Amino acid sequence: MQIVNFGKAAGNEINNYDSILSTYSKIMKTEEPTNIGLIHIEKGGVVGYHQAPVPQLFVVVNGEGWVEGEDKKKVYLKSGEGVFWNKGEGHLSGSDEGLTALVIQSEELKV
Repeated sequence: MQIVNFGKAAGNEINNYDSILSTYSKIMKTEEPTNIGLIHIEKGGVVGYHQAPVPQLFVVVNGEGWVEGEDKKKVYLKSGEGVFWNKGEGHLSGSDEGLTALVIQSEELKV
């Protein structure tokens, strides 16, 4: 499991197009089929333990929660933070207060 930060501090300032006070945090570029979706975990909810069918990026876009990898250690995440799992890597996720996460899955996904 690799923890990834997509917050403003991890981005690059946008200087083109007369932009002001804007940053861009690249998530990925893919040439292979890609699934992109949202997971909503309610207060006290859990997405149970499973192995990633393909490389998977989980980015918290609202709220906060936790993820747990094969080492069974909880890592707490908040909005703007994420985690990358390789294909076959076991994990689960949950939230005490609720969260929404952007999930990107693709055979060729790399961060």
